[in-house]
Amino acid sequence: MKILMVCLGNICRSPLAHGILQHLADKENLGWQVHSAGTGGWHVGSPPDRRSVLAARNLGYDISAQRARHFNESFFEAYDHILVMDRNNLRDVLQLAKTEAYRQKVRLFLPDGEVTDPYYDNDLFGPVSLEVEQRCKELLKELRG
Repeated sequence: MKILMVCLGNICRSPLAHGILQHLADKENLGWQVHSAGTGGWHVGSPPDRRSVLAARNLGYDISAQRARHFNESFFEAYDHILVMDRNNLRDVLQLAKTEAYRQKVRLFLPDGEVTDPYYDNDLFGPVSLEVEQRCKELLKELRG
């Protein structure tokens, strides 16, 4: 299974979800491939925000080797699930979906809301990382089926 996590710049939220879910799937020997991308291209090639790296490390995950990528149409073919962090990301990704099959792959990461973007508030990285970790544990159960 191939899963893509998407946020705005691919340096805060989606790298957390990418790293945490990949770690959990690897621990269970599921053979999943988890990646991430951003709807904006400003940070392409950059590592995750240092605050996300630290928040992940505090939970026991290493996301430091990731590099930001820009979401593009080829990802609809490449991934089975495309999970986006907020409604703006959802809108931006769905605008690129040319078929109903592509649209069916896309949904919010949190079934009942959005993951807050912590970029402008240092104090949000801890709570966001905990929220993302909890959802990744739920996703592992849901998608494993």
